[in-house]
Amino acid sequence: MNWILLIIAGLFEVTFAFCLGKAKEASGTAVYWWYAGFLAALTISMALLVKATQTLPIGTAYAVWTGIGAVGTVLVGVFIFKEPATFWRLFFLVTLIGSIIGLKAVSH
Repeated sequence: MNWILLIIAGLFEVTFAFCLGKAKEASGTAVYWWYAGFLAALTISMALLVKATQTLPIGTAYAVWTGIGAVGTVLVGVFIFKEPATFWRLFFLVTLIGSIIGLKAVSH
């Protein structure tokens, strides 16, 4: 169950990064709504990370959480914010995904 919470926490990390990107593009009062979304997603992500680390090893949980956030944020950047998807960027993204899977596989 805590692995599921950790995955959801990582997805909320992607959400708060997305909100930061949208706030950067927004103007007027919309900026504040995006920052409010950022704070809500950040709070949920941290709370779920805390819950997950009660039974999972902290080093593994934190690495998986940041990895999910990093991979998700790169994908959001490429697909939503039109950032470049170069060969090397995608290559290292795949190696990061492999590392996350490997950490999960060797954790007790």
